[in-house]
Amino acid sequence: MTALVESLTKLPGVGYKTATRLAYYIVNMKDADVKHLADTIRNIKTNTKECAVCFNTIDSDKDICDICASLDRDNSTICVVKDAKDLDAIERAGFYKGKYHVTNGLISPLAGITQENIRLRELVQRVGNADVEEIIIAFEPTVEGDATALFISRLLSPAGLKVTKLARGLPLGTDFSSTDSLTIAKAIENRVVIN
Repeated sequence: MTALVESLTKLPGVGYKTATRLAYYIVNMKDADVKHLADTIRNIKTNTKECAVCFNTIDSDKDICDICASLDRDNSTICVVKDAKDLDAIERAGFYKGKYHVTNGLISPLAGITQENIRLRELVQRVGNADVEEIIIAFEPTVEGDATALFISRLLSPAGLKVTKLARGLPLGTDFSSTDSLTIAKAIENRVVIN
């Protein structure tokens, strides 16, 4: 039981008390349900990969995600997000109809993460090979998010691209997954140009 509790506390937002409650719940589950849960967790790690275009998380039997493959999405805008979780939050809002680019992190010199450690080179290549007019930066309002947004703006603005960021209706220091869909939709609608 101790090993299960310790493993569960490694999940974000799961403290010791919650992990203990979950562990007891799992112990009391039917064997078939426990096996299904374990198989699902194992399969998600082995049967997913990154989209070859935007780096969203997709099933391993595909090369590109449904958003990148869609002919109905607006190719002139790319919304840049930190991770697939943020992409999902924006999609749930149902307002944005363009394409995405997942950086898989933010610049954080104190943590040893530079622009070389996140997918900015791939973003520059995408912009150079497409008819992109606007880059929407959709990072959470943190020091790292703002620094990465400013870096991207300085990188892409000289190419004549409009680089915008979400309006500040988003709570400071929170991530998109805990923000309601209406707030995200309004932040996209009221985005501002990065100076």
